[in-house]
Amino acid sequence: MAKLDRYILKQILSTFVFTVIALCVIFIIVNLMETLDKFIDNHVSFYIIAKYYITYLPEILKILTPVSILIASLLVVGRLSNNNELTAARSGGMSLYRIIIPIGIIGVLLSGFQYLFNGWIVPAANEEKARLGQVYLNKGTNDDIITNIAFRSSANRNVLIQYYDAKDKIAQRVAIEDYKYENDITEEDDNSIQSANTKKAAVSSKAALTDGKPIPRLISRIDANHLKWNQDINSWEAINGTIRKMNDNGESITLEYFDNMPVEVNISDRQLARMNKKTDQLTFSELEDYIYLLKQGGKDIRKMEINYRSEQALPLANFIVILFGVSFASVKKRGGLAVQIAAAMVIAFSYLMCFQIAKPIGLVVDVSPVLVGWSSNIIFFIIGFITILKTRT
Repeated sequence: MAKLDRYILKQILSTFVFTVIALCVIFIIVNLMETLDKFIDNHVSFYIIAKYYITYLPEILKILTPVSILIASLLVVGRLSNNNELTAARSGGMSLYRIIIPIGIIGVLLSGFQYLFNGWIVPAANEEKARLGQVYLNKGTNDDIITNIAFRSSANRNVLIQYYDAKDKIAQRVAIEDYKYENDITEEDDNSIQSANTKKAAVSSKAALTDGKPIPRLISRIDANHLKWNQDINSWEAINGTIRKMNDNGESITLEYFDNMPVEVNISDRQLARMNKKTDQLTFSELEDYIYLLKQGGKDIRKMEINYRSEQALPLANFIVILFGVSFASVKKRGGLAVQIAAAMVIAFSYLMCFQIAKPIGLVVDVSPVLVGWSSNIIFFIIGFITILKTRT
């Protein structure tokens, strides 16, 4: 590694660390000023306050890291330019592209690290922060207790749970409803379509009753006092309940009682417990699993998937903003440090604003959620790349 590379790396890393620490301190002080009265009213000790902000720190770093590396690249390259060190390097045969290689390497490594950091460390910290807020600031409810749950276990099965204790893995007052759509032609339908020339004609006549939309019909319902997760068979068991079978008019025709019966519910105890978590408390792998679960149940998950893809794309900002920082700071400008910091804030704000604007646009435009989530990175990378090419080397 050349001496200039080591020099630039040392300058970038030291400036980046200082910037991160400075911005985090400012952020925490501002937030503490807003929250201090709540801590005082709830008689929260200094130890708990410190622990609260330690768990808050990963979320702060998630937001401030791209801003910090942008400011660091602006300051370091700007200082090299103002001290004529860039001019000396160019005179020695080094182009601007060669000079920014060590900065680009830092950006790539930082992006990879922050992907892991944002995807696994931040959610765990957010969960602990939420617990502290619940216990000491009366925020939220007990995460172990979930009430009034309703979800689709499959396309034809709905599950309703009034109360679920995630710690004991027991649900209370459970109803499991099975439906059949009126245009689903099975062997059981043969007797009901004798008057039709073909099954296709029967389906068409039924669909016409609802403008082509299938009619769901309740065919059975399980009511149970409890639904318990059996660890031995990795499945749910309904305890003390009844099974009702329905006729075509929705009237109960059979009623059976049971003490203990395994039931097929396409969700595990861990997945059910996650339903009470906010998405910012789920790791990337957990969130992907949760989105898949909701999709299997027939729910519209487009908004959640766009947010998920955006979160995955955000770490790459650490590399992309460097393109702007280097190209802008490599040319001497009047105003010096003040202008460079102002430029950093404008670029960072525009980048984050583009991320937020892309989300609602993606909800109304028929585009892949992956493309929506990565659109800001694609746009700013192209702009940054063109800016670097146009910069005098």
